[in-house]
Amino acid sequence: MSDLLADEPFSPEIVSTEVPFHGKIWDVRRDEFRYNGDAITREYVDHTGAVAVLALDDDDRVLLIKQYRHPVRHREWEIPAGLLDVKGEQPLAAAKRELAEEADLTADTWNVLGEFYTTPGGNNEAIRIYLARGVHATAEAFGRSDEEADIEVRWVPLDDVVESILSRRVQNPSLIVGALSARVARESGWAQLGAADEPWPRHPQLGS
Repeated sequence: MSDLLADEPFSPEIVSTEVPFHGKIWDVRRDEFRYNGDAITREYVDHTGAVAVLALDDDDRVLLIKQYRHPVRHREWEIPAGLLDVKGEQPLAAAKRELAEEADLTADTWNVLGEFYTTPGGNNEAIRIYLARGVHATAEAFGRSDEEADIEVRWVPLDDVVESILSRRVQNPSLIVGALSARVARESGWAQLGAADEPWPRHPQLGS
């Protein structure tokens, strides 16, 4: 019965849509739509979407980076990630770029590990997590600035990462979803991994 459990796409009638706030990175959109016979208005952050990379070495260690996140005032342990904000760039290419830019790494083998919506009641951000294996250093180091200028890099055994998640010592959602998914996928012999270039129909822009 587990194969019957799946989110259901649904497109209500959009009565009107506008952008009352244009931000430097994201906008706020206001939609009026009809649902169950009622007219409903909702405002949400209109997001580009993002990709994240769980890089795993031959010793089952996960690449983690520590980076400052201003909205929550924390330097979080995360996995490399970034916005889909380059026009025409495919998600896999964006993932490879982010791994190189944030950790000076590339990988020989790529697969889709997981996908999720970060806050479906408040924004339309969709994140795809890639599993990267056969990891090695890039030819040149990438110059970093702003919050990325003091990134700390650490390789941590996957089981230790999961323990930190279950003990509530780390909070980043891409790290949590990625590490727990990798732990379960490893136990099943990686049988449910997706092709690196498979379509992404649940992404609000790419899937339309």
